[in-house]
Amino acid sequence: MRKTLIALMFAAALPTVAMAAAPEGPGPMGGPEGHMMGGPGHGGEHGMRGKGGPFSQLDLSPEQRQQIGKLMGQQWHARKELVRKYLDKLPAADKQAMKDEMAAAKQKTQTDIRAVLKPDQQKKFDEIVKKQAERRAEWKEFQAWKAQQPQKAQ
Repeated sequence: MRKTLIALMFAAALPTVAMAAAPEGPGPMGGPEGHMMGGPGHGGEHGMRGKGGPFSQLDLSPEQRQQIGKLMGQQWHARKELVRKYLDKLPAADKQAMKDEMAAAKQKTQTDIRAVLKPDQQKKFDEIVKKQAERRAEWKEFQAWKAQQPQKAQ
């Protein structure tokens, strides 16, 4: 029970840490190209850009930025796998409860963000959210198709 609780707390805290570490970039939500979550998991070196970032005062060469971006991306993927390892051990009811709570928190944040925006910004924000939902649906469809491929080959 303690391990389950610790894993659940870790998984619940991870999005908060990711949001806090998201860089300020060209996208309307702080990330690159409109991603709501920027950072190394969404395009390599984007986590090092922006004023006041952790590497902004180091005067890095493009090669150094690329190498550090690669290292940060590797760290992001390793952390993601670690979380997945512990989440896989959770009972299905706890997983579903966590997904529901995260979805509710995301919806509340989007509603709060939308309330801050001007009407023309709200329209653009709604378009971005819709496009992201479409991309997620396409990705799920692709993953389902990909999962079927090895079965068809046998």
